[in-house]
Amino acid sequence: MGERKGQNLYYPPDYDPKVGGLNKFMGTHALRERARKLHMGILIIRFEMPYNIWCEGCNNHIGMGVRYNAEKTKIGMYYSTPVYQFRMKCHLCDNHFEIKTDPGNLDYVIVSGARRQENRWDPTENGQIVPETKEAQKKLFDDAMFRLEHKTGDEEASKLDKPRLGRLVGRNENVWKDDYDANCALRRKFRKRRKELEESAVNDSLLLAKSSLAINLLPENEDDRNMAALLSLRPSRSIEEKQTVTQNKIMNTPALQSSSGLITSFGGLKKEESLSKQPVLTRNNLGVVIKKNKVDLDEKLNVKESSSVHGPLIQNEDVNVQKDDIGLNKRKNEQNERELVDGKCKDKVWSLVGDYSSSGESSE
Repeated sequence: MGERKGQNLYYPPDYDPKVGGLNKFMGTHALRERARKLHMGILIIRFEMPYNIWCEGCNNHIGMGVRYNAEKTKIGMYYSTPVYQFRMKCHLCDNHFEIKTDPGNLDYVIVSGARRQENRWDPTENGQIVPETKEAQKKLFDDAMFRLEHKTGDEEASKLDKPRLGRLVGRNENVWKDDYDANCALRRKFRKRRKELEESAVNDSLLLAKSSLAINLLPENEDDRNMAALLSLRPSRSIEEKQTVTQNKIMNTPALQSSSGLITSFGGLKKEESLSKQPVLTRNNLGVVIKKNKVDLDEKLNVKESSSVHGPLIQNEDVNVQKDDIGLNKRKNEQNERELVDGKCKDKVWSLVGDYSSSGESSE
């Protein structure tokens, strides 16, 4: 990198090749800004997060593979392997965390500023290849019987895994042998799905605009379709029926309030015909009952006793007087009924009083 930059940069007229390269002549380093702390034993590199961590400064999750500009420092040795430590700043807050290498366990260890998200498992459970430990390697080198047993176990494991490996190889050849066809099939599938999503988005927007809603609609499923088919959203009356009811109400309702009893509605003629067809109001229809007082009953008993004493003459005179009173009451009742029909009586409850003053009797 440094040589490429040195060769492609401008060479000044006073450049002397005897001094050395262009970087040495200009007094710069080939790594430029990455080597600004090189005198302190720090080199700035591009570090990639080896696993998922949680930042202790902002408690945010940082995924595996996120890259940082880290300060690389050599802090020790593990036998002949150097141990490096990396210091970097979180991109979500001002916290710094440090991670160092662990050559003995082939891993990275968090020194400070973060904590590891524990997603570990035994590699032997999912069929991964596990490297041999130092003791197993030394025993394989020294013990012939152990080496033979180990070889036999490896052969048996390969026989068990051979069908599965064959299926994986066959699938790989069938699916990815022709990259162009596989790519076309995948893009065709995505294109179809994208069209379906666009149509669904248009239908959802129309439904929300019609309902005046501002919510997110979930995709429909078969249960929703069956439930919607069972529901019937129909009005109780059609438009024609509502119009007919409204017209009848207008025609049969009085337009003006009248105190003279005249019919002043838009449908006056129809109402007059309907009233003419109604039966004539009588005392029985109105529920009017003539009640007798106790004094009247006593007078009637006295009349009956006197009739029994004086003979049939007095009885005949009493009967004639009662007939005249009955005829007079009948004419009064008929006159009251005609007044009710003409609309002159406005009260909802009527009471009729019979006059028996001529015969010395009273009723309520």
